[in-house]
Amino acid sequence: MSAKTCLTLALCGLAMADLAPRQTQAPTTTTAQAQVTAITGCHLHASDLYCFAGTAEYKIKTTVTATTSLPAQYTDCHSHGASFYCVDESGEDVQAESESGSEETEETHEHEEEEETTTTNEHCHFHAGVEHCTGGSEEESSSSGSSSGSSSSSSCTTTSRDYNIGLRVGLLFVILATSSLGVFGPILMQRFFQKKLNLLFVGLKQFGTGIILSTAFIHLYTHASMMFSNDCVGELEYEGVTSAIVMAGIFLSFLVEYLGHRIVQAKIRSEAALSTQEKSKALISSEVVSITVMEAGILFHSLLIGLTLVVAGDSFFLTLFVVILFHQVFEGLALGTRIATIGTRDDPELHPVESSGVLSPIESKHAQAESSSETSETVPIGLSMKKKLLLASCFAFITPIGMAIGIGVLKQFNGNDKSTLIAIGTLDALSAGMLVWVGLVEMWAADWVTGAHGRKAELADANAITTCVAFFGLVSGLVIMSVLGKWA
Repeated sequence: MSAKTCLTLALCGLAMADLAPRQTQAPTTTTAQAQVTAITGCHLHASDLYCFAGTAEYKIKTTVTATTSLPAQYTDCHSHGASFYCVDESGEDVQAESESGSEETEETHEHEEEEETTTTNEHCHFHAGVEHCTGGSEEESSSSGSSSGSSSSSSCTTTSRDYNIGLRVGLLFVILATSSLGVFGPILMQRFFQKKLNLLFVGLKQFGTGIILSTAFIHLYTHASMMFSNDCVGELEYEGVTSAIVMAGIFLSFLVEYLGHRIVQAKIRSEAALSTQEKSKALISSEVVSITVMEAGILFHSLLIGLTLVVAGDSFFLTLFVVILFHQVFEGLALGTRIATIGTRDDPELHPVESSGVLSPIESKHAQAESSSETSETVPIGLSMKKKLLLASCFAFITPIGMAIGIGVLKQFNGNDKSTLIAIGTLDALSAGMLVWVGLVEMWAADWVTGAHGRKAELADANAITTCVAFFGLVSGLVIMSVLGKWA
């Protein structure tokens, strides 16, 4: 082949190579991300926040708690070198990481979603300054407020929060007003409309019975169990400590009432000739002992309610406040109706008291003769208005006092401290035991079956209308206070 031919072939080859299509480099991730201006559709996977830009999913590198509201969108997206950022609602840059290039496969992501489906349904609330989250896992977790609700990341040290002090001080007086309305209302109504509101008071008394029992089981017993099961308390050597303290509360209530009744009976026996008025006063004294036991359990509980309301974080404070507002009204009604009706029964069955428990025929005739000779005496209607209002005032002021204590120690209070959790759990459990005794024995059983304080059960042979009203009130109290237990 000649040199001219070789040169011609070489020139043709170069021309063909220049005409061949060139392969361009694929666009980089940074270039693609730079085209995204905003990401929306933000949602949670476990404690991680993800948002969408079209069909592409981005992981937002920020801390989101279960009580934090999710952002609607991130705007003004831009790149800094190889990193991708968007601007949040406060104007701060937040790094976003595209999930398209991650090593996580779609199957793995879906499997992780299945495991954490209930996390988005978490319900979080505060008890003693500790954020409790339920519904996201099999066990309730406790968070200090800065974590995502996982007990493994909770801290037992004081949680730093910003509190709206002015709001708490103002709402203290609102709680005082509503507590007073609940507890003083029945007493004043009984004083001025005694004959016209008998049926209403029957319903209110049974409504109060339901409130007391639901408070004991749904609120106090449950809260005590939560305190003792907190990770910061550690492992308890005796697992039944909550139930044991509740039983101690029941026993203490029984002991106080039993000793009180024995003292009253001893006073009656010490008088050979006891008038009807004196017998009535003795029975009223016995009734006051029972009311005092009930009020003691309520006061312990209300003091803790005021404290735990104040130390709750601002994200949940107003919700908890509204719930406790209703709680105080209903509990005040429960106590107020019992105080109002002390010794006010129109048909007291005063039973003569004897040392052996059985009256002899001669003693029985003597008692009947004494009773008939004193029919003209006026039986006292019970406690004076001043004493009733004094009993009611203790309840009206105790929750605001608890709130005032909470405001005073707000910056130092540590709801995760072991001694604090044990103290609150113990008081809750003791209060639960006291209210269980009063609710079941002195209220429910005494009103419906057994009777108490020298009188028969007022609903044992009541007419159909009265029985229906009482039954409706009882069930309403049980249900309403149990529903409130979802938030408080």
